[in-house]
Amino acid sequence: MLRALIWLAGLGVLATTVLPLTNSTKWWIRVWDFPRLHIFVAAVVVAIVAILVLRADSLIIVAIMAICAAYQARKIFPYTTLSPVEIEFAQPSDRPTIKLLASNVLMENDQHHHLIDLIDEEDPDVLFLMETDQVWADALEESLSRYPTVLRHPLDNHYGLIFATRLDATSAEAVFLADDNTPTVLSELRAPDGAAFHFIGLHPRPPVPGQDTEERDEQIRRAATLTEHSDLPVISMGDFNETAWSWTAQRFKHHGNYRDPRVGRGMLSSFDARYPVLRFPIDQLYVTEGIDLISFERKRTIGSDHFPMAAVVAIRGA
Repeated sequence: MLRALIWLAGLGVLATTVLPLTNSTKWWIRVWDFPRLHIFVAAVVVAIVAILVLRADSLIIVAIMAICAAYQARKIFPYTTLSPVEIEFAQPSDRPTIKLLASNVLMENDQHHHLIDLIDEEDPDVLFLMETDQVWADALEESLSRYPTVLRHPLDNHYGLIFATRLDATSAEAVFLADDNTPTVLSELRAPDGAAFHFIGLHPRPPVPGQDTEERDEQIRRAATLTEHSDLPVISMGDFNETAWSWTAQRFKHHGNYRDPRVGRGMLSSFDARYPVLRFPIDQLYVTEGIDLISFERKRTIGSDHFPMAAVVAIRGA
């Protein structure tokens, strides 16, 4: 019985490692992009148990688990502190800095005061909120009144958004990059010293039962090319519903010439805020050349299933 359980667990590790290699858009395949660290741990545990229980008969399953563990480790290694950083933190200079705050608020979350307090404390120059319905928009009205530019797109399907900024906004609009009623923010902003840059706020749909990832992947791909003909630097932020190490995220980085501040600094997992064992880095920040990163951090919980993410940047080339 124990032998059968070991082999069954081993086959599970093998299947969840191999299936994402197909790049299928089926939700039940793409969901295995998320728990790569968990699969790595499972592979190590199965190998150890196999050695202790199967002894001389453990060679095959140990070899398979070693290959699976090595592959998973290779995928997550850049998001550990053992990897070289992709973006060095810049030292504050005489250039003005810009504070950004992005948060998936969880539409059903009624603890509005937690986010209001955080906005008061952080006082961000750029605020991007996701899963905002009309109830959230009404609750935040006083906080939003401080911003001269506010884009409200409340929805009751978990894909509403609010974008607010005190920076000069040449443009700010909600665009639809896929046929699934999930808006994306596209804005051209100017820092206090006049340096211009683009901000892209994303919140595509996740892989869940009955919802494959064609639309999400296409939305992320199109977002990467939104500003390809612009000479301005770009900041992209939001709940991508995709892990930083997925092929979709890597393609986004490649097409948009983005850099990821998580690389070399740890996963900084943002979801699920309620369950420490089940957390993944899906709330992203990407920047292109021309953006100096001063800080990037996860903020305290606001009652949502996501942690808010905050960054401070400076724009070069005013």
